[in-house]
Amino acid sequence: MAETLGPQQISGQITVTTAGTEVQGSNIATPYGVYVKALAGNTGVMYVGNNGDGTVSSSTGFQLSAGAAIHVNVANLSDLWVDSASNGDKVCWLKA
Repeated sequence: MAETLGPQQISGQITVTTAGTEVQGSNIATPYGVYVKALAGNTGVMYVGNNGDGTVSSSTGFQLSAGAAIHVNVANLSDLWVDSASNGDKVCWLKA
């Protein structure tokens, strides 16, 4: 489940409670994009992105192994969706 965060928030985490059920990022402006990192303690692969329909899956997302990070150029964190191969895995994010 995505966290509800204040407008001054610059970092956070997104948990995928049930693998295969994508979670949308919170409504946080990210004018310079956002860094996304799969937590080192994850047991499976994370999938990050947006297939154009506002979803992501193992067949449409950018795959992140535990500990891997990327920069995504989105104007709002809510443009980003996250899914996982394992229940309870997480990504952390930081405004660029």
